[in-house]
Amino acid sequence: MIEYIIGTMKKVNKKLAAVDIAECALFVALMVVGAYIKIPFPLVPLTFQTVICVLSGLLLGWKKGGIAMGVYCIMGLIGIPVFASEPFGGFSYVLKPSFGYILGFIIAAICAGLVRGNNAKTPLWRYFVASAVAFVANYALGIVYFIAVWQLNGYEGLGTAVVTYNILYMPKDVVLCALAAVLAWRVVPLIHKGKNKLKEPEKQTPPEEDIAA
Repeated sequence: MIEYIIGTMKKVNKKLAAVDIAECALFVALMVVGAYIKIPFPLVPLTFQTVICVLSGLLLGWKKGGIAMGVYCIMGLIGIPVFASEPFGGFSYVLKPSFGYILGFIIAAICAGLVRGNNAKTPLWRYFVASAVAFVANYALGIVYFIAVWQLNGYEGLGTAVVTYNILYMPKDVVLCALAAVLAWRVVPLIHKGKNKLKEPEKQTPPEEDIAA
């Protein structure tokens, strides 16, 4: 009987591990797609990478969200064409002013997951706070890195560049992150419900010798 229980637990753990890998892979793929989607919009194009990284933390939790964004970052640094402003990426991308946002995606996902917590019944206001913290973390690191690399390269017009390449994008990301909070608030209970079903042992009859024992 003990062997039967242990075998059932192993099957459940394998299923959960497969789900975790699939979830991380999904958000890596979404980040890659998001890097190339730019919808024309007044002043700045509408892009989705910031909101995707926030969603990864809200939906997957801080650990898996951070892993997914970390994998995305590594993919770009080893030369896979996943970064938006540099088709072929590579380690030299760390010298780009925009690389701070790539690192910021990892921090933002972790912050979103930590603030949201692991409770399926987390109130909506906490999702908003988690999204706001993630948004601030991403832009804080992104802007500081941008300024440092811009000055390191000796470029002129720092003030204009900060506004054009950073500040102008903030309003649309605020709105998208707020929508992400509402979406995650709706979806997270469904995710928990699905995983709880996976944890339920399959309705199988133990071996007859175990029953007899």
